[in-house]
Amino acid sequence: MAALAWLLIPLVAAIAAGLWGIWANRTRNVRSDGPELDGYARFREAMERSTSGM
Repeated sequence: MAALAWLLIPLVAAIAAGLWGIWANRTRNVRSDGPELDGYARFREAMERSTSGM
């Protein structure tokens, strides 16, 4: 019986990890990197303009 308990521990951990993965990925389709990438592009353009005058 103790061996069965030791085999159930990894099984329960795998199920918990799978459920956590589903939960953590639930809003990935809603969020996007669009605004962050746009801001980074504006930052790069501003930095290129400020150094190109030298």
